[in-house]
Amino acid sequence: MPAAPLPPDEPARLAALRSYGVLDTPSEAAFDDLVRLASRICKAPLALVSLVDADRQWFKARVGLDASETPRDLAFCAHAILAPQEVLHVEDALTDARFCDNSLALGAPHVRFYAGVPLVTGEGHALGTLCVIDHQPRQLDAEQLDALRVLGRQVVAQLELRRQLRSLSRLVIDGEARQQEPGVAEPHAAGDAARSFTRTTALLCLLSPEGRV
Repeated sequence: MPAAPLPPDEPARLAALRSYGVLDTPSEAAFDDLVRLASRICKAPLALVSLVDADRQWFKARVGLDASETPRDLAFCAHAILAPQEVLHVEDALTDARFCDNSLALGAPHVRFYAGVPLVTGEGHALGTLCVIDHQPRQLDAEQLDALRVLGRQVVAQLELRRQLRSLSRLVIDGEARQQEPGVAEPHAAGDAARSFTRTTALLCLLSPEGRV
């Protein structure tokens, strides 16, 4: 099985992915809830938030699958990120030339049906997908496809919010460190940290579900 080609923006895409600091982090309810909802809406036994790293796809959230990652060469999601504005909809992997000899289709977890919506940043980089998988050939109807797109946007919004909170945490820690430096006026430093906290919190409150102000 030929591996998916690399996206034309691969270096920038990988840099963007790593800027979120999310790879290899513990499960989080916000992402777990979204894959559970995708599984129910699409009536699919497997649902994943898959992030495509240089040599692997890693699952931030998953339903119906024990593995936390698979090699990128086998990843359906590595094909999905090649068309960031489209849903990759594979009705039967065994009749699709890209996947008919894929070990993930021929053996466990027996991927026959796959639908993946790319997780696209504001800069246009596809970090991975929100995908649903079934063991039987099938397709999604128009309402399910639309719901999957909406949920995909919510995954991106959660990633953006998570990054904003990490930045806020660093800002507060830096402010506290400055207060401990000799010669730094504590009231001034504390005021800076407080104002930074207020500004960043206000920004988070103004974020839309898509992560835009």
